[in-house]
Amino acid sequence: VPSALCCPSRASILTGKYPHNHHVVNNTLEGNCSSKLWQKIQEPYTFPAVLKAVCGYQTFFAGKYLNEYGAEDAGGVGHVPPGWSFWYALEKNSKYYNYTLSVNGKARRHGENYSVDYLTDVLANMSLDFLEYKSNFEPFFMMIATPAPHSPWTPAPQYTKSFQNVSAPRNSNFNIHGKNKHWLIRQAKTPMSNSSIQFLDDAYRKRWQTLLSVDDLIEKLVKKLEVNGELDNTYIFYTSDNGFHTGQFSLPIDKRQLYEFDIKVPLLVRGPGIKPNQTNKMLVANIDLGPTILDIAGYDLNKTQMDGMSLLPLLRGDKNVTWRSDFLVEYQGEGYNGSDPTCPGLGPGVTHCFPDCVCEDSYNNTYACVRTLSASWDLQYCEFDDREVFVEVYNLTADPHQINNIAKTIDQEILEKMNYRLMMLQSCSGATCRTPGVFDPGYRFDPRLMFSNHGLRARRFSAQFL
Repeated sequence: VPSALCCPSRASILTGKYPHNHHVVNNTLEGNCSSKLWQKIQEPYTFPAVLKAVCGYQTFFAGKYLNEYGAEDAGGVGHVPPGWSFWYALEKNSKYYNYTLSVNGKARRHGENYSVDYLTDVLANMSLDFLEYKSNFEPFFMMIATPAPHSPWTPAPQYTKSFQNVSAPRNSNFNIHGKNKHWLIRQAKTPMSNSSIQFLDDAYRKRWQTLLSVDDLIEKLVKKLEVNGELDNTYIFYTSDNGFHTGQFSLPIDKRQLYEFDIKVPLLVRGPGIKPNQTNKMLVANIDLGPTILDIAGYDLNKTQMDGMSLLPLLRGDKNVTWRSDFLVEYQGEGYNGSDPTCPGLGPGVTHCFPDCVCEDSYNNTYACVRTLSASWDLQYCEFDDREVFVEVYNLTADPHQINNIAKTIDQEILEKMNYRLMMLQSCSGATCRTPGVFDPGYRFDPRLMFSNHGLRARRFSAQFL
């Protein structure tokens, strides 16, 4: 994902654009999450809007839309975004009980009775109803966005005893000091306290428990499609909006970081023309989902302003496909200007300091990265928008868990090329986001185009987010 945070990532799925083009930078209205500006500038051009208006699809949405959806200052739950024939959207952020749904613009309140209110099951039932009663004379598109496995990690009653012996993975980057990394990572307490480890293991277990209800939902939908005789003619995409860390580099629990554990998500696809049991190693991002679905619908992608690419040639196993070798990751850090009496050692400018006063975000946790995957390099190059323009570089072939920052030892020419490529991607739009990467044969690099003044580089970096 180009941004490891819910709202920017979901906006990328809907628009097929990088965050610097859809301008959703965090989970707040001020950060353009479901704001009036988002509704005016981006919503009319999302891929569901095109599916419905141009391609003649009946469209169905159920679940979590954007974190601030339903906010009074942005039209409340009466606002139904263009592009949806049937709209069952959760007001604001993730819940399992005691929530409000916008049912085609009308508020419907739910309580805490499992049999009628557990949100994952409610979404499943609504989805099954749609498949039962939809028109058979129009193609259909469904987007089902379960809050699970998001916090507060409330499993269904029948699954509360599942996975009792499961704990978070103990990879080589678990509970170690993030040396040679950005200061926010270095400030984490190593080793973690027993209470932090217990907290993250418990959260990991509960997340798995909540996903058992998602498994049930998917099973019911697949069986319904099969009964309807539509399974063999339907594409199913299964993915997420961001990753999540549990103890890596002694960060107890959150997302928002540039590392694989936060930016990498599952993507499973089945459908017509896709051979089973295949794994494709090409570098794909969530900005590709919109173009792919429009391509399936027969829409001319040249008519869009999307930054992503259609995955359809990859899914069908086409030979000689020209594909990207890199993509952009970008994030604008959030902070809190007040002080926290429970965290006396940490001043203003940080946030999400839990548990045990380990802060997971800050204003200058603002970065941009080029993630490269080619025949010769599996590399990540990142720059922070801070006073020192801190750089992190990882060779994931030799160091898959990103323990060793090689920014000071890697070949200077590679650094310069990656720096220039990063600037290109940060200002890209549409087709220019799909130009050859540093390790593509068609890449052209002119050192004279490099900025020699790093101060100028940093100012340009921050301007991208305004």
